[in-house]
Amino acid sequence: MATQATQGFLARVSGKTRQIFGLAASAGAADAGKLVATGSDGRLDASLMPVGIGANTIIVPASEAIGAGKFVNFYSNAGAMNVRLADNSNARQADGYVKDAVANAAQATVYPLDTTNTAMTGLAPGARYWLGTAGGTIPAALDSADTANVGKICQELGVAKSATELVTDDLGFVVL
Repeated sequence: MATQATQGFLARVSGKTRQIFGLAASAGAADAGKLVATGSDGRLDASLMPVGIGANTIIVPASEAIGAGKFVNFYSNAGAMNVRLADNSNARQADGYVKDAVANAAQATVYPLDTTNTAMTGLAPGARYWLGTAGGTIPAALDSADTANVGKICQELGVAKSATELVTDDLGFVVL
């Protein structure tokens, strides 16, 4: 007999006692009126939330492979919105980031700036970070007096909460 991942309760159904389990995910209207249960992570599944409530994300095709925690840039690819790595060296400002790695041509779940990127590594808590190359970060702003930085983007991304979390800001960017 299969085991249930959620807790159950006893209820009288059509005159008989039955064990009923809460839903960990919803299939839509067919599940109306049923009790819910948290998933293995202790949270409610997004399918159980009302429309408009849930993760603030945009699902968009990736035009290249993108690693977890990388900052990305939205752009028009033959008239369709796509996402690619943000890069301070080639006019690709950061519009958001991905928490999970994405293969080329796969659907990327992009989180907007002004949220916390929890897929980072090697950050110094309390330090500020700016956009680097290939979706990465650098620990200092580009020097506007350095002629090697002409045409590059200087974009502050946020402050490290921990070694793996960057609290991002949507402060805009400057082309040097």
